[in-house]
Amino acid sequence: MIAFAGLLERLLFTPGRNAKIALMRRYFSTQPDPERGIGLAALTGDLRFAAAKAGLIRELAAERTDPVLFALSYDYVGDLAETVALIWPAKPTNHAPPLLSEVVETLNTTPKAELPGVVAAWLDACDPSVRLALLKLITGGLRVGASARLAKTALAECGEGVAPDDIEEIWHGLTPPYASLFGWIFADAPKPDPLDAPVFRSPMLAHPIAEAELAALDPATTRAEWKWDGIRVQLVSTPGGRALYSRGAEDISAAFPEIVAAMDAHAVLDGELLVVRDGVVASFSDLQKRLNRKTTTAKMLRESPVHVRLYDMLFDGAADIRALPFDQRRLRLEAWFARVQPKRMDLSEQIAFSSIDELAELRLSARAASIEGLMLKDGMSAYLPGRPKGPWWKWKRDPLSIDAVLMYAQRGHGKRSSFYSDYTFGLWRGEELLPVGKAYTGFTDAELAALDTWIRNHTTARFGPVREVERGIVLEVAFDAAQLSPRHKSGVALRFPRIARIRHDKQAAEADQLETLMALVL
Repeated sequence: MIAFAGLLERLLFTPGRNAKIALMRRYFSTQPDPERGIGLAALTGDLRFAAAKAGLIRELAAERTDPVLFALSYDYVGDLAETVALIWPAKPTNHAPPLLSEVVETLNTTPKAELPGVVAAWLDACDPSVRLALLKLITGGLRVGASARLAKTALAECGEGVAPDDIEEIWHGLTPPYASLFGWIFADAPKPDPLDAPVFRSPMLAHPIAEAELAALDPATTRAEWKWDGIRVQLVSTPGGRALYSRGAEDISAAFPEIVAAMDAHAVLDGELLVVRDGVVASFSDLQKRLNRKTTTAKMLRESPVHVRLYDMLFDGAADIRALPFDQRRLRLEAWFARVQPKRMDLSEQIAFSSIDELAELRLSARAASIEGLMLKDGMSAYLPGRPKGPWWKWKRDPLSIDAVLMYAQRGHGKRSSFYSDYTFGLWRGEELLPVGKAYTGFTDAELAALDTWIRNHTTARFGPVREVERGIVLEVAFDAAQLSPRHKSGVALRFPRIARIRHDKQAAEADQLETLMALVL
């Protein structure tokens, strides 16, 4: 546990990507099994504890600390695990901190009623740094600026001739502590074989296109498709099982069982998950009702029927066709679709055009049709993992914007945990200010520091980690779309809101009215 705590602390305070990879590489190379495997599972988010939750930590803190002091400390620190790690009044003990493997085994096997005593004893035996790592592990919120992909990259660099995508393609056939994976990387053991397991393959992603790149495109060799406003998914159906993955490699099969049921032919497909009613694509807010669900209800299935619009084909049966040109993969996909006629799926339309100007005219109709924009693909491009620059481009519709008033602020996570960087903003309805969205991107470090200082000096109320502030800052907020939402008091939700600039030239009373935003609702 001590070595893992040291890794987390260094990752948290190390800004550079390469430096983070070096830290993880050293950890994987020096720690024994199963410690390094469990550490990898923690970094990739593959550890789950059914009984140990954040509520347990709050209850333990309430027993050991003064509630007012804890509330003030939590408000200042802004993170539960960090607050408890610092404020915990440890009792003398002769016990050493537990091993990482011991923590995982104990949390998975100890009866729920006995867990508070076990966790309290661990906290007593640890210094604040190790306490923090332990609490982050329990609450599942590491947030140290190291993604699952970065951890796999670090592990790949420990091996000879191993690429991150080599690990990605066997990952879903493995389980912690990954003994066969580490044996392959470090001990010349055979590469783990997922056999027919429905594993994930890294998707091919596109770059936003600039004017110069757009002008250089050859209409004769460029293929155009609509860019739909859903979520990118990968459908994997093999003799060993079926799985539906998000583009970030999260298995979302349980949330969309009707799609998994429709995947009854051996293939790996790339597409967009959408809610479709009577042939019409619904807004993203309809799909959002079913995202991040572990189970579904009959009402969800009935009211938000999902559908996949297929873009590409990676495997046709057992044949890996990713190296084929896009045009050939498209023909294979069309032939497969005609042969199988899968339910709840259709093919993405190929848009005919003869010039970029003609395509630009078509793009102008995207917003009215609830489409994000266009995808432009080189007809000769292979399906490459990651985001290679050149073969695929995305040409999104221009964003919308509003001038909104900063209402609430909350601390961020990771390197932003000491700043108020998550901002809730609102619009006027008469003299009432209603929240319409939340954003945490779009500003420079200098602007973040200035906003943080202003927020601390102009707080009017506190609600746990959230501060309400005076109506004194106007933000220009850019967003992709506005949709009706009964879950929000304002009745509207924004798609991808981000801060475009701070309007120092405007008073709060000059910010937009809610009716201005409602006029932009699709």
